[in-house]
Amino acid sequence: MKRILLALALTTFAAGAIAAQAPALPTTKATGGAEVYIISPSDGATVGQHVVVRFGLKGMGVAPAGMAKEGTGHHHLLVDVKDLPAAGQPIAKDDNHIHFGGGQTETTLTLKPGKHTLQLELGDANHIPFDPAVVSKKITIHVK
Repeated sequence: MKRILLALALTTFAAGAIAAQAPALPTTKATGGAEVYIISPSDGATVGQHVVVRFGLKGMGVAPAGMAKEGTGHHHLLVDVKDLPAAGQPIAKDDNHIHFGGGQTETTLTLKPGKHTLQLELGDANHIPFDPAVVSKKITIHVK
């Protein structure tokens, strides 16, 4: 019985490890020199709990998610994210990885008081980061 339980435990562990290593999906090449950036707020700004974030993009265009048009992508706002999303994997969609698949170029966030980081990453039609990644400088804001 102990051998059966051990075998089941090892099989479950191995299956979980395999699932965690999802194969990379095809990536879309970024246009050379493309840049994404946060227009506002500025790095180090003190803001209220409702803050308007405006996105900028140079060298590429904005298109809604699902529209595979060369030289375009859509914004993802990373809030308090330490590490960039994995290359070749769709960008997560949660409270810290906010998708703008409609082609939006600004949003209003409601944040708790304290220090927060904001960073943009451009994703392709399938929410996969470009190759090379098109990411903004990470900024820090202080919410009062």
